[in-house]
Amino acid sequence: MRKLIYAMNVTLDGYIAAPGDDIGWGLPSVELHQWFNDRAREVGVSLYGRRLWELMNGHWPTADQEPDATPVEVEFARIWQATPKVVFSTTLQEVSGNARLVTGDAVAEIARLKEEDGAPMEIGGAVLAGAAMRAGLINEYQVVTHPVLVGGGTPFFSSLDTRVDLRLVGTRTFPNDVTMSHYESRG
Repeated sequence: MRKLIYAMNVTLDGYIAAPGDDIGWGLPSVELHQWFNDRAREVGVSLYGRRLWELMNGHWPTADQEPDATPVEVEFARIWQATPKVVFSTTLQEVSGNARLVTGDAVAEIARLKEEDGAPMEIGGAVLAGAAMRAGLINEYQVVTHPVLVGGGTPFFSSLDTRVDLRLVGTRTFPNDVTMSHYESRG
């Protein structure tokens, strides 16, 4: 059975994007980017909602060919390109690259994927992750907190129907006062 991990950059006040889908506050240091690369290398499948898919697919398919790309960006682009992806959307007609589109019941498909053997899966996007949280499908949370307050936007955590108890299993500090808190679900 696969683990499902929800990991994203988040502001100190709990948002993954500021109003207007602004994520400019979350630019990673080289050390943080390398941490994301290292964890991405261990992921067997990436699960995306439409918005995050469009953001990632708008940049990473060719980022390794950009003349000003740093070595850590080139490395991440190549890892991202090679990782199988499942995109959940009711509005997209198709996806490209190493991705497949699911237009039906996201929670049922995520549960089915979790039953398979293989490397851990990661989930990204607030709406999709929120559905997985409410269904009790997320095993780990890796919260990368940036010391900035944006006052609103897209929250990291969505409304839940029941409480989710977590256990802190690790922390790490990165340059620019960014911290990562790693939690496992107790359920």
